[in-house]
Amino acid sequence: MFCYQCEQTAGCAGCSGSAGVCGKTADIAGLQDELTGALIGLARAANGNEPTKRTDRVMTEGLFATLTNVNFDEKALKGLIARAHEEKEQMVPECGKCASVCGRNGDYDMKDLWQEEEDIRSLKSLILFGLKGMAAYAYHAMVLGYEDETVSRFFYKGLSAVGQEKTMEELLPLVMETGEVNLKCMELLDKANTDTFGVPAPASVSLSVEAGPFIVVSGHDLYDLKQLLEATEGKGINIYTHGELLPAHAYPELRKYGHLKGNFGTAWQNQQKEFADIPAPVLFTTNCLMPVRASYSDRVFTTGVVSYPGMIHIGEGEAENGKKDFTPLIKKTLELGGYKETKKFTGINGGSEVTTGFGHGAILSAADKVVEAVKSGTIRHFFLVGGCDGARAGRNYYTEFVKKAPEDSVILTLACGKFRFNDLNLGTIGGEKDGLPRLMDMGQCNDAYGAVRVAAALAEAFECGLNDLPLTLVLSWYEQKAVCILLTLLYLGMKKIYLGPTLPAFLSKNVLNYLVENYDIRPISTPEEDLKQILQ
Repeated sequence: MFCYQCEQTAGCAGCSGSAGVCGKTADIAGLQDELTGALIGLARAANGNEPTKRTDRVMTEGLFATLTNVNFDEKALKGLIARAHEEKEQMVPECGKCASVCGRNGDYDMKDLWQEEEDIRSLKSLILFGLKGMAAYAYHAMVLGYEDETVSRFFYKGLSAVGQEKTMEELLPLVMETGEVNLKCMELLDKANTDTFGVPAPASVSLSVEAGPFIVVSGHDLYDLKQLLEATEGKGINIYTHGELLPAHAYPELRKYGHLKGNFGTAWQNQQKEFADIPAPVLFTTNCLMPVRASYSDRVFTTGVVSYPGMIHIGEGEAENGKKDFTPLIKKTLELGGYKETKKFTGINGGSEVTTGFGHGAILSAADKVVEAVKSGTIRHFFLVGGCDGARAGRNYYTEFVKKAPEDSVILTLACGKFRFNDLNLGTIGGEKDGLPRLMDMGQCNDAYGAVRVAAALAEAFECGLNDLPLTLVLSWYEQKAVCILLTLLYLGMKKIYLGPTLPAFLSKNVLNYLVENYDIRPISTPEEDLKQILQ
């Protein structure tokens, strides 16, 4: 096997041998490559042919399934490969039997990509991994009934380029186009979520778990959570979000359910420890699933694209009303019974609650106050400290950065990186009563469009460019959704982005130099040195 699509790849170079750092075996890695190759073959076949909505769904689900920590199941991956082949056969019958050298009659062999000249491989990897991340956002919008023709078509265009001979001059514009289309995709998801669940509003979320039966729900899928809330209403079962699902508490159409109680645990990489002895089941709706340990394997359920061998999978439309049938999950919950009395948990820094819901709607509603605070000097600087969390050493940098940021600065945060510091009480800025919170959680990586909206509105208010704002992005990355967000920021022309804890292994020296020279990408150093450089 060979894989270098995540930040924790072995030796910061690439996983090989019998297993990856993420826990996938060489066989599963091979199937994921086979699936990617089948999707590239499907994309090449679509050139000159019109994919159907069903084809688009196969493309989106297939790419999503190859993300880090999503699908570890051989049967599920083989099923997606078969669906990709079936769609290709429907689109271009007998294509696979054709002897033509048009390049559209076979699946792509991913070994060809890994053996490309390093700069070509690097640029194609940026496109491929960006497409994988974008597929996650497109999937969440799609299940809510929202699709965009530009986004759907670009999956075919981008994958076709990965499977063709291309020069650096041809690939660089496609890298930027990936960022451009991902911006449209994130805007689509933002609309899907707010149209369906309402505009997020700030909410305080308890980290304690009440006595009685409960379910922990992980992942990003708000629609799965809503279906589960409906299915458990009135059954004496409480629901707690985990990790990526924390922002659900900010949406009025979800918060109205009284048994949506709080958030359990911290970031995704701590699940093997945090789930070990809880008297409750865990439902994984999307990523990030880690290899399931025996201590809690009898309590894990999966749904959607996420899958793990031996775990009960809840499929779509299994109930008579077309919604998911959570009966096995509910039965297991009642059997386990939950805690006998309220169990108090804390965040990494000892806080007993966290706050979320500072989306672009909430922040822009106070835009006049924000602008005045900047003009008066009350707010000196904004830091967007966000991105993925992970287990590799060095991520305490982000906790220390936030702690050491000056008191006249505001910390905006997105995604799982915030679990390093989101239980800190940083107080307010501009007065205790009418001031602004110094720490504002804007949601997960799915909500990154909100940060773009806020930055654009501030630039308009100050009549300046994005790079002229008193705003610095300090980002941590782990997997492919972070890649497509970075490409979107580059498309928007954002410069002086601090990136860590390590640079992507798939960036060749020449491609990295290009990003440094044209966008001033900066690897993180120490919180003290970086703050000094930023604020000088």
